Amino acid sequence: MDAVAAPLLLAIDVGSTSARAGVFDTAGHMLASASRVFDINRPAHNHAEHDSTQIWAAVGMAVRQALGTCGQPSSDVVGVGFDATCSLVLLDAQGAPVTASTTGDDRWNVVMWADHRAVAEAAEITATDHPVLEFVGNTMSPEMELPKLLWLRRHLPAAWARYGLALDLADFLVWRATGQVHASACTVTCKWAYLNHPAQPSPGWQEDLWLRLGLGDLREQLRLPAQATPLGGRAGGLTEAVASDWGLLPGIAVGVGMIDAHAGALGVLGATAGPELDSRLALIAGTSNCHMALSPQARAVPGVWGPYFGALLPQWWLNEGGQSATGALLDHVLDSHVLGATLGEDRHARMADYLLRRRAEVGPGYASDVLVLPDFHGNRSPLARPDLRGVVHGLELDSSMESLARLYHATAVGIAYGTRHIIDALNTYGYRINQLHLTGGHAKSPLLVRLYADATGCAVLLPREADGVLLGTALLAATAAGVYPDFLAAGLAMVHTRERVVPSRASFDIHACGYAAFRRMLVQREEVLALLHGVVDGCPGAGTLH
Repeated sequence: MDAVAAPLLLAIDVGSTSARAGVFDTAGHMLASASRVFDINRPAHNHAEHDSTQIWAAVGMAVRQALGTCGQPSSDVVGVGFDATCSLVLLDAQGAPVTASTTGDDRWNVVMWADHRAVAEAAEITATDHPVLEFVGNTMSPEMELPKLLWLRRHLPAAWARYGLALDLADFLVWRATGQVHASACTVTCKWAYLNHPAQPSPGWQEDLWLRLGLGDLREQLRLPAQATPLGGRAGGLTEAVASDWGLLPGIAVGVGMIDAHAGALGVLGATAGPELDSRLALIAGTSNCHMALSPQARAVPGVWGPYFGALLPQWWLNEGGQSATGALLDHVLDSHVLGATLGEDRHARMADYLLRRRAEVGPGYASDVLVLPDFHGNRSPLARPDLRGVVHGLELDSSMESLARLYHATAVGIAYGTRHIIDALNTYGYRINQLHLTGGHAKSPLLVRLYADATGCAVLLPREADGVLLGTALLAATAAGVYPDFLAAGLAMVHTRERVVPSRASFDIHACGYAAFRRMLVQREEVLALLHGVVDGCPGAGTLH
């Protein structure tokens, strides 16, 4: 008798610049992976756009390559999961792309998550003081979909008249794979001001807020489903056309989609039993940082998104902190220095090697006289101020490699202090976080792992499977296919810790002082801004600067 083939799971992640596919076994081992890049269009300051057709083509290329190198027949795949950035896809009633760009080109029909064009609209929504704001940290972010939709209606009226379907990017991928429109409990609860719990007076879509904003026809025009679809279930079966294109069996299970950072949280916290979650923080660290904390009860934390019900684990409340530019900020530091272009393709690894060597020579106090507030793209959490900008203290007239290294190190420490600031906010409101489950690009850097542990005072746990985002998405595929009955069962089988990095005792006093200086600089920045904007009396001419 022939042996029964081991089932496989296909996980697909669409990030900021590439689509990735991973093939997993049911024990959580990634057998193969592949990626394909796609474009970002930046037609104006704070505008960032994608092409959904190009994204879907990139997904297909990555899938076919991963399946071709996994060592098993593609017919063994029993489930497919999708995650993506929280970007907004605009289509007409027939599903064709419609522009979201000031260029007017229908190719650019996706407003990227990092697009901050709707800062004024976000502030306007915040000023309504609507009860839904209690579930987004009391401040609407320009990275959420409602202010972006409001901007599109006001600034692109011709395109708005053509819109007939709007989807978060993860839900778009599920729609392309199954032909069925779903609003994931993850995407719409976290990014569309949808209340996924029995809220009073109005659960679900906040249509009274839409009316106040002049968006009263939103649900009908954009075909928004009446209710969100819970996570962990089957969204539908893979269509014959997609199955043929990818070399899979038609009808296999496709899971409900998820935001990429949330998939990463599932990929590192999936095996954590309920009582332990209160002390754990998922840190998904790459281009930006996302911080995920789970609680059995609602905890409203000012400046931190949430509490969101059922947006990560069913029946659990999620608080989501974030830093809008972290890996992107380290890129910027290298791009801005005269020597940054000389470091080659693996420039971050070269910087990490240099800095680990210098730290071994000098000690953990290396470059502690340089301080960075890392809010170069605003502060998402816990200040919820997209208008803020970064600050650097301690620069010299020096353009040597050592000067670049000191600034790079101080920026990485500043990013870690920003994470500590978020942890402080969460712990003030009931959490007791002392362990970070780290995944993403930063988990691959021994330097950044060490700095997160030392600067936050928390142990850092690294997963066995380095790619926590794809692993979390594989859990979506596993539960959709019925391989496991729920996320905890899937997590216990598939999510494992490889290494635990504890804070260095030798660095405790250094970072206690450094973090105190960081917090003082936050206050001083506000004092400087008050002077520049004429808020302080006795400052003639202030308030004229722009």
